[in-house]
Amino acid sequence: MHLVILSGAARPQSGSNTAKIIAAFRRGYEESGNTAEVWYLADREQWPGAAQAFAGHDNVLIALPLYVENIPGILLEFLSGLQPKTEHGTKLAFLLQGGFPEASQSRCCKKFLETLPAKLGCAYGGTLIRGDMFGLGLMDEKNRQKLLAGFADMGRHYAQTGRFDEQTVSRFAGPEYMPEKQIRMFNRFGRPVQRIFMSCMARKMGCRERLDAKPYGELAGG
Repeated sequence: MHLVILSGAARPQSGSNTAKIIAAFRRGYEESGNTAEVWYLADREQWPGAAQAFAGHDNVLIALPLYVENIPGILLEFLSGLQPKTEHGTKLAFLLQGGFPEASQSRCCKKFLETLPAKLGCAYGGTLIRGDMFGLGLMDEKNRQKLLAGFADMGRHYAQTGRFDEQTVSRFAGPEYMPEKQIRMFNRFGRPVQRIFMSCMARKMGCRERLDAKPYGELAGG
């Protein structure tokens, strides 16, 4: 079975967490003899080929990061230019990853994604959710592969079942809400460490001001 994978991430492939996740998912999917092709929408030169792949195949997966509770604008722009299919039989599924640890943060976007297949003349194949992926690109290779192993398992699952069922999605998504005790522990111990880590990362990127600086604060107050 052949699968067309469209990456809806705005980052270039080399710096994209979604691209790393796709590679792991594809590895698991192809283990049983299936094939897959990947198109990266961050590269607009790939859009014509991606549109042809969507039109010419009946098994499509869109992988994307959560952007402000919904989908990246570059993906929405691409989808708005597609011609809806007039013949039934195409299945459209989604792989949604985000930096928030709670699965509840992705539910709004999942609801929106559920409406897209019908608008594009496709059947809905489910949405796989996974949070707490912000640090994926910052990990060493050993820990990164350990985290990505779950996506390879989901690739194998999708190859066997052809869809993401709700029970599997819920198990894989992680906690719907963080336990209150864990939130208190994070606020007490984790937040100061996170603040130091983010400040170091910002300095490496060229930031010279405090992350909590409010340069327009006086104007807003006046």
